[in-house]
Amino acid sequence: MTSTETTDAPRYVKLKIELIAEITDEGALKAAALQQVAGDEYLDDEERAQSVEAIEVDPSGSLAHFIDPVALLGDVPGVELASATWESAQTEFDPESEEWDEYTVEDSAE
Repeated sequence: MTSTETTDAPRYVKLKIELIAEITDEGALKAAALQQVAGDEYLDDEERAQSVEAIEVDPSGSLAHFIDPVALLGDVPGVELASATWESAQTEFDPESEEWDEYTVEDSAE
């Protein structure tokens, strides 16, 4: 079968994306995340309480509430999001380190 042939079987592609985000205003992020959680009609009371706790404990918990895989693939023709998982965690990051060269925004724009 060539790449131009189609089958009835769905094709699944696993995308791995790693982002390093610098939190420049933790208070603004926390407030926005709490507002996002308060307005989320799909969260039940227990999920909402867990979300608020995660936001209070760690800024990475706040950032996770703004990750929207549906928005990432929603407008791509011929693609339907089958499953999505993600996590956020604090990490050590030194933009001057050669270890992180592949992750810098400046390098990827070239």
